[in-house]
Amino acid sequence: MKQKEIFELIDKFENTRLAEIKIESENFRIILRSPEAVLRPAVPCTTLPPAAVPPADAGAPSPPEVSEASDAAAEMITAPIVGTFYRSPAPDAPSFIEQGASVAAGDSIGIIEAMKIMNKLEAEFDCEILNILVENGQMVEFGTPLFEVRRT
Repeated sequence: MKQKEIFELIDKFENTRLAEIKIESENFRIILRSPEAVLRPAVPCTTLPPAAVPPADAGAPSPPEVSEASDAAAEMITAPIVGTFYRSPAPDAPSFIEQGASVAAGDSIGIIEAMKIMNKLEAEFDCEILNILVENGQMVEFGTPLFEVRRT
């Protein structure tokens, strides 16, 4: 890649809302990160608040008990960038993960396409996929919940 092309790429990158872009070839590699991307993790996770249970009426049956440990253990993996979410590497390929799957840190869990660039999403920690919250091919924004997970 020529110096002029690199500067053009930087200018175009600065005018987007992308957090990061990586370009690699056999003898060349460039990674551009926005200042905000340095401050946030690649796949931000937030803990879900415990479910609120309304007070039980004296005559009404009480709701089933829910363990606080299971509520506190659930977390969300959210979209790090704006783009189109894909569950598999190609239309005819199997999904990276399915609901109920155990995932190791570094495993691929999906792809977000932004500006014709495929950004691979990788798990930051070992976890179990409790729920897949978006459809294949769905547009997502920064912070859109993608997966409900429990650390293992």
